[in-house]
Amino acid sequence: MASNDPTIPPHAHSPVSMEVPLKTSAPPPEYSDYRGAGGSKKHALLDVFFRVVLFATAVAGIVLLVTSKQTKLIPVAPGLAISRTGKFSHSPAHIYLLAALSTAALYSIITGLISVFALMKPGGASAKLKFHFVILDSLLLGIVAAATGASGGVSYIGLKGNSHSRWNKICNMYDTYCIHVGAAILLSLISSITLLLLVWINVHALSKKIARR
Repeated sequence: MASNDPTIPPHAHSPVSMEVPLKTSAPPPEYSDYRGAGGSKKHALLDVFFRVVLFATAVAGIVLLVTSKQTKLIPVAPGLAISRTGKFSHSPAHIYLLAALSTAALYSIITGLISVFALMKPGGASAKLKFHFVILDSLLLGIVAAATGASGGVSYIGLKGNSHSRWNKICNMYDTYCIHVGAAILLSLISSITLLLLVWINVHALSKKIARR
């Protein structure tokens, strides 16, 4: 029954809408994907660059280590000298260094090609690939760093000797041999630092990729 009260306005009897307007979220900025893609490409380029550096330092270290051979006449008595040869293969630590550098060189070729192919893909390297790179780079970093330390310790004894153990220094006689071995150890140290940078780059890129999900 409709009310005839003239004091009530006509619109008071109209139904009240209980619907609340939904707030539409603003669309994401268009440049976010572009910046993400640019960052991924930068990381991929750095990854390829450092793998090339790893290959160059490993191969140069191998060449110097393999060519570290010198023959000298060692005086043993007045008017008597014997011919002795110094070679890297006379020390197990140097052989370990050669094996580590050879592994690093082969590894850098394989992973470098994978990085180049990933760089050519539209989406870049996947998070799974970067995770595998972090694990393998860390493993190789431990191998190369251990070989560098072992070879460096043996070379230091050859350079300075050890009076407590009565180990005589030999670098005063085998100067060319020691220079080759020392340069190989330095390059191996650079390879270790390069692997450390590769681990850091891939961890950083992996964290950025996970954060964008």
